[in-house]
Amino acid sequence: MSAVKGCHHIALRASDFEKSVNFYKSLGLTECVRWDGAVMLDMGDGARIEIFAGGEARERVDERFLHLAFKVDDVELAYNTAIKAGAVSKSEPYEACPPTAVPPIKMLVAFVYGPDGELLEFFKEI
Repeated sequence: MSAVKGCHHIALRASDFEKSVNFYKSLGLTECVRWDGAVMLDMGDGARIEIFAGGEARERVDERFLHLAFKVDDVELAYNTAIKAGAVSKSEPYEACPPTAVPPIKMLVAFVYGPDGELLEFFKEI
């Protein structure tokens, strides 16, 4: 029996709290709970993003944090929605099939930088 039952939330510190909250809401996340300087947003499957106020503005997030991937039905729609909400493009939607993946996997992905430089991936297995 595993002690881990799944991902509950990922926490981010935002330099502009309301801008970040509104950005993630524009992607379709819904607010679950809010308290002084923090909010939890549901990603649609029960996993959440917790956003805290008080972060420092940075060009990009520390490289130890690679990216946050969202499972989506329409990668292009998610990508375009993020761009319209103020995200900065890293890569437009493209197909990927890592040649050494076992078992083989084919995916459609796109990457953007969120309000505080966090790298976000929109992911659909095809």
